[in-house]
Amino acid sequence: MTAVTVDEALSRIGTGPFHRRLLAIFGLVWAADAMQVLAIGFAAPSLAAGFGLSIPEAVQAGTALFLGMLIGAWGFGRLADRIGRRNVLVVTVLIDAVFGLASAFSTSFEMLLVLRLLTGIGVGGTLPVDYAMMAEFLPPERRGRWLVALEGFWAIGTIMVALAAWGASLWAGPDAWRWLFVLTALPAAVGFWLRLWLPESPHYLLREGGPEPARAVLDRIARANGAEPVRGGLTAVERRHSRMSELFSGALRRRSLLILTTWLFVSAAYYGVFVWLPSRLVTEGYGFVRGYGFLVLLALAQVPGYALAAVGLETIGRRPTLILFLVASAAGCLTFIIAGHPLLIAAALLAMSFALLGTWGALYAYTPELYPTELRATGMGMAGAMARFGGLLAPSAVALVVGAGFEAAIGLFAVLLLVAAVAVGRIDLETRGRPLEPGAST
Repeated sequence: MTAVTVDEALSRIGTGPFHRRLLAIFGLVWAADAMQVLAIGFAAPSLAAGFGLSIPEAVQAGTALFLGMLIGAWGFGRLADRIGRRNVLVVTVLIDAVFGLASAFSTSFEMLLVLRLLTGIGVGGTLPVDYAMMAEFLPPERRGRWLVALEGFWAIGTIMVALAAWGASLWAGPDAWRWLFVLTALPAAVGFWLRLWLPESPHYLLREGGPEPARAVLDRIARANGAEPVRGGLTAVERRHSRMSELFSGALRRRSLLILTTWLFVSAAYYGVFVWLPSRLVTEGYGFVRGYGFLVLLALAQVPGYALAAVGLETIGRRPTLILFLVASAAGCLTFIIAGHPLLIAAALLAMSFALLGTWGALYAYTPELYPTELRATGMGMAGAMARFGGLLAPSAVALVVGAGFEAAIGLFAVLLLVAAVAVGRIDLETRGRPLEPGAST
């Protein structure tokens, strides 16, 4: 009987209840991570009041989180290719929950900075490994839409943190930031227990343990989905421990440099907007475009962005979809700059939210498909590290531009997004429908 690859086996099994449970578990923590990352933008006013700081000083708690995320993304992404995806995910979400909850009980701003740094290490390790692992459970022909669906939980987390901040500002007064940090940590605590149910990735098991462990996981997926077990053996792959330097050698060098540049610029633009924008709209605003109510509406605008990205990924491809959303994001930024009426400002902000989150959906779906199995989590970890470096720029270096004028900063973000679109256009591989195999992307 002819041997099959893991991707061929997954295609025969199809998607079903197993994948829906997988999506719910990954999605819960994905929403929790969105809440952790974006919380500082909502918490900054009460945090500043509570510790006698200016808002720019309070936002440095976000800098500490991003520094931790950079460390976690780089370190845990690499570790996941060595010791397994599941082990890393259980540890990282536990770090996320424990230190995220402890942040709410900080007695000084210095203590809060340390705890946000530790929280960031967990969050940073969770995000890239989530995507690498989720991708390895999905058949090639359905991978794009399911990965965008996972990214869609970021919008749910954004809505939840906006609602939580709204409620905390009404009921908790100067302690609003404490309640907000408690609420952002709870989903991660639940997610820790749920992740104990997850099996290891069949792609990883085939490379590290051979056909039998991988076959056991594939049979488990088939039973859960009510499908017939896949007949025939699994095509063996070479067990090989890769080096991180391989990301920047051979056929992967150009690809890595271009996609990592994209991650850096998209992250700087996104966090530049969503770290500074909430506190600005709440404290100043533009006519009716102010307060937590509009921030919830801004979060809701992200949902159709993900939906359109999912359609584009499976119809016109990964690269064209990503380029279109990058250009649309830049157009939203430029519209904001020239807008003079609150209605036009509102439309520009909603367009930015819609397009930037569609960009993230396409970027997260495309990136893990660019790397072979032995480098997939490492590549995603490096991408995550670049994103966190971009996030570090948002509340710190970009603050200098904001000081010169918020519109000038938005103009800078537009330029970064357009440069990112050019970088994606120069990547040498379209991955729609391609299998995830150790040598598939070389």
